[in-house]
Amino acid sequence: MSSFASPASVCTSLGWKSSSFLVHSGLKSSNSSIKLLVSRRRVSDKPISVTCSSSLSDPPLLVKAARGDPVSRPPAWMMRQAGRYMAVYRKLAEKYPSFRERSETTDLIVEISLQPWEAFHPDGVIIFSDILTPLPAFGVPFDIEDVRGPIIHSPIRSEEGLKALHPLDLEKLNFVGESLKLLRKEVEGSAAVLGFVGAPWTIATYIVEGGTTRTYTTIKRMCHTAPHVLKTLLSHLTQAISEYIVFQIEHGAHCIQIFDSWGGQLPPDMWESWSKPYIQKIVSTVRSKCPETPLVLYINGNGGLLERMKGTGVDVIGLDWTVDMADGRKRLGADISVQGNVDPAYLFSTLPALSEEIQRVVRCAGPRGHILNLGHGVLVGTPEEAVAHFFDVARSLNFDTLSQDLAAQEPKLVA
Repeated sequence: MSSFASPASVCTSLGWKSSSFLVHSGLKSSNSSIKLLVSRRRVSDKPISVTCSSSLSDPPLLVKAARGDPVSRPPAWMMRQAGRYMAVYRKLAEKYPSFRERSETTDLIVEISLQPWEAFHPDGVIIFSDILTPLPAFGVPFDIEDVRGPIIHSPIRSEEGLKALHPLDLEKLNFVGESLKLLRKEVEGSAAVLGFVGAPWTIATYIVEGGTTRTYTTIKRMCHTAPHVLKTLLSHLTQAISEYIVFQIEHGAHCIQIFDSWGGQLPPDMWESWSKPYIQKIVSTVRSKCPETPLVLYINGNGGLLERMKGTGVDVIGLDWTVDMADGRKRLGADISVQGNVDPAYLFSTLPALSEEIQRVVRCAGPRGHILNLGHGVLVGTPEEAVAHFFDVARSLNFDTLSQDLAAQEPKLVA
């Protein structure tokens, strides 16, 4: 039996009770015969008119949900939406084996970004890029190796290293701007175009550690041994990231997600000192220039940081799957939207089990201010049928129908 038809649970604190809608989830995917379309697109010379502070007369569903406006159903997209789980992506990657080439060439960015859109029609189309993409534009060159991942050959750990930094050169990021313009034109309002950035602490972690790390010892030691160097680096990153967000919005992004991927590796009091103030500054700067654009904050392992994350001023908090959605809603309150948080491993389960989990998450999130997503990125090897099913279930939800079901189940008072 579907969890939606189960007895009242912790999620009823938000006004949701058990419901019969979408009871049993043997729902067959309308995309069971997925046709993976690949069509190379050329950069158009025709400009698209996008302004930073424009108020859309009919914004995409995802933007409405991010703002907390009434919606008919929760919009849905997935982190790491395009990538190695898709056969069409793997085929393209064989032809273009360099990740840097794929993520820094306009026609490839657009093609890859649209692969899941053409296959699954999510409510958000996120640009295919990387949080490290802007680094060379402010003085930090990097490479990406297949096994080791990102490599920064000249880590910044001293005042001398800070001399390499310079103001953000947006001309070096034209491929991002052109890609966003084309994506905005391609989806034609049928979905929100999503841009993203890394938070200062997370970007600083790569720059200081010289790449990925499992211990974060070098940058955590700098908090105590060279705080002035680290604060200077974080301040520089804050300015550059703020400008990069505005740049993405001006070129077509409806919404921006800030990934503080490694913020969850900090004790809460250290995150309060070394990450939160810089995110707050970014939010304040972007708000002053682009007040209509929703900002989402996601931290991996954020269970101990939710209330602190809300204090950054963002519009949406992304929950990973280790936080119960009902608990997250209770802790954050009703005045902020949430995103998430289906465990990506559910996509390897049976389709009925996946449907039940989607329904549970939606029930716990409530009918307003929720963007349906995974609690982390799509895993390599995820069956495409399961991804299609995820979006089919999301499109099948209807809050009006659900409200009627709930009303019908209310106990009648006997005079």
